[in-house]
Amino acid sequence: MAKLYFNYSSMNAGKTTVLLQSAHNYRERGMTPLLFTPRLDDRYKVGVIKSRIGLESPATIFEPDSDLFELTRQELDDHNVHCVLVDEAQFLTRKQVYQLTEVVDELAIPVLCFGLRTDFQGELFEGSKHLLAWADELRELKTICHTGRKANMVVRVDERGYALREGAQVEIGGNDRYVSVSRKEFKSVFFGGKRIKFIEPPANDGVADADPEKDLL
Repeated sequence: MAKLYFNYSSMNAGKTTVLLQSAHNYRERGMTPLLFTPRLDDRYKVGVIKSRIGLESPATIFEPDSDLFELTRQELDDHNVHCVLVDEAQFLTRKQVYQLTEVVDELAIPVLCFGLRTDFQGELFEGSKHLLAWADELRELKTICHTGRKANMVVRVDERGYALREGAQVEIGGNDRYVSVSRKEFKSVFFGGKRIKFIEPPANDGVADADPEKDLL
């Protein structure tokens, strides 16, 4: 039975790597996955999903007004689709999450979404909010805070390591740094004014040289 899955985590948990490995597994078995990636993710090339360890695959671009159900149905006119994989799923709209439920319920195609749960202010992204509400299965991909605790939040900091409390939810480029932290560390940094001391200098952390899981928020 087809299901809608939401695989979520903080940054650096390997979401994109898992997505691309899943796509490889389908292809290896002679099956066809359909990959989606948001247009705003242009850190490499538009229409390419790439992980920080070098794996990559072409993907169908979606924008806020794209109909993912129709795009999937159109693919079915040409060939069978055995699975839909969505990268950076936090950028989906409420309507698009609904469309993905239709892919599952009407077309009987499993959908695997991968994305962040919360932004740098600790608020849910629109896509993540509705995936958490409507997905059949939720899977957390885990990573570690520099304190040794599980990292389940992300904070945006300046070059000195102090939290930035304001700004656009989606920001690509610039010299700000995004760090995966535990809830306790998030509270200390975001609300308590604590500074994160970087192990390595955070210079030149713009998108051009960035970890693909790290700097798209």
